[in-house]
Amino acid sequence: MSIEITLNPELEEQLRKKATQRGQDISLVATKLLASVLEWEAQDSEEAIQGIKQGLNDFEAGNFRGFDEFAAEQRRKYNLPA
Repeated sequence: MSIEITLNPELEEQLRKKATQRGQDISLVATKLLASVLEWEAQDSEEAIQGIKQGLNDFEAGNFRGFDEFAAEQRRKYNLPA
């Protein structure tokens, strides 16, 4: 499959430098970088979903606290004014 992407000059230069530093073809470097970003994004999304599910489960189990309690803890933790 072939996709054409137009890069701004600064980004193209960064990509060319990285390819040169690695001694690799620019297309290979671009492919590896895109694959890495897509993998990270998928993992980040999955972690966010799991965190939300855990929060909902905690809430349903009665494991939560009010905002005032949370705010007071943060003020103590970070030495913030009341």
